[in-house]
Amino acid sequence: MPKGIIEVANISDTGQKRPHNEDSAVTDSALGLAVVADGMGGYKAGEVASAIAAQLILNEVRAGIVQGDANAPAGSSGLTRASLVIRDAVAKANAEVFRTAQEVPQCQGMGTTVVVVLYHGAKVSIAHVGDSRVYRLRGNEFKQITRDHSLIQELIDRGFFTPEEAAENTPRNLVTRALGIEQSVEVDVQEQDLEAGEIYLLCSDGLNDMVDDEEIHLTLSKYSANLDEAATELVRLANEKGGKDNISVVLVRPQDSVDGKSGFLTKFNGFLKKGS
Repeated sequence: MPKGIIEVANISDTGQKRPHNEDSAVTDSALGLAVVADGMGGYKAGEVASAIAAQLILNEVRAGIVQGDANAPAGSSGLTRASLVIRDAVAKANAEVFRTAQEVPQCQGMGTTVVVVLYHGAKVSIAHVGDSRVYRLRGNEFKQITRDHSLIQELIDRGFFTPEEAAENTPRNLVTRALGIEQSVEVDVQEQDLEAGEIYLLCSDGLNDMVDDEEIHLTLSKYSANLDEAATELVRLANEKGGKDNISVVLVRPQDSVDGKSGFLTKFNGFLKKGS
């Protein structure tokens, strides 16, 4: 087995109210990939949708990355090849969830959100559809990297509500974009430069609906030395506050910053600082 390029903690919990877990969270530390999908639909159909999406994305990225340089620019998009690989994988997942929903009666109307991160070189590519989130802890700065595709966010963007007012007056679980609802879907893709030691958090809304960003930040900072402990504590907090939904937490950190060696990321960041 090749050594993983990322350190990963992955916990998915049913929560306190739901009869079964409709989230799917998969990781491949050797590939540098993490995926969280939050399914929705009739009895167990959401579970099917999220599982289809997560596994198909994993398989597509594994196949796509070995075919060329992940860091190479891809056409006029300004994105690397890695970003286009995960974008296309999410689009294929959408088509497969949609096809299954059309052909299998008990799966009609199912869908899923998804967030994907893929580490390559000194960058991380991020793709998402729906309201599952990616956060980043860099030093003491904690930031939401993705923008929710939700009714709450739409109302905030249009100036109808402040974030606080929207949370009080709008149902939290109304997404404006998801996999499997239509034959095609718009996938938001972005790239971020990596810094040694930073932590990325992927989560379903079962975490951030129960635990506010400030408490997530404090918890990650407190347990940053041990990602498994940090993920366990975040899930515990969500359950302690009601656990109204399934809770998936995936924490990812570049392995270079974990083993203490002066590897590529450390050297790369040092080069940037010298040049500034």
